[in-house]
Amino acid sequence: MALTSTIYNFEIDLADNNRSVYEHLELRVPRHPSESEDYLVTRVLAYCLEYTDGIAFSRGISDPDEPTIAVRDLTGTIGVWIEIGMPDAARAHKAGKAASRVAVYAHKDPTQMLRLWANERIHRIEALELYRLDRALIGAMVDALDRRMTFSLAVSDGDLYIALADRTIEGRVTRVVVS
Repeated sequence: MALTSTIYNFEIDLADNNRSVYEHLELRVPRHPSESEDYLVTRVLAYCLEYTDGIAFSRGISDPDEPTIAVRDLTGTIGVWIEIGMPDAARAHKAGKAASRVAVYAHKDPTQMLRLWANERIHRIEALELYRLDRALIGAMVDALDRRMTFSLAVSDGDLYIALADRTIEGRVTRVVVS
């Protein structure tokens, strides 16, 4: 018998001071049985950090040719391709050819991924944006993870402040140079 996805519901008050984005988000996010909690939390935070008109999660594992998160224009064309974790070089190459902007949000140290990419051909690698989320932040969010979560996320100059009912979690998102 095949395992089914678990649905998580997030209510997030987003205040991204860097981009002047202030929104109340209600997200219904399926978690595939093979997806780690770290990956799920990173996926939700990346969605918030990239939030704009036209943003959407893909259908996930059922459609591996799609980005994890995409920002599409009114014609359906992908403008921003957003990956989570450690995509292989072929996927990064495909993303660079398909979208004008590519961002990768890593929830682990990306050093090994960058070593693997070093001798590979990746379209427009110099324009690829790689972000590393603070491991302590991800870990604290995983510890607090519930199928129904409400929190506030404030973003200021790479610092993230997450206010849960009983505590505040702080961490950073850092841009990593890709060469």
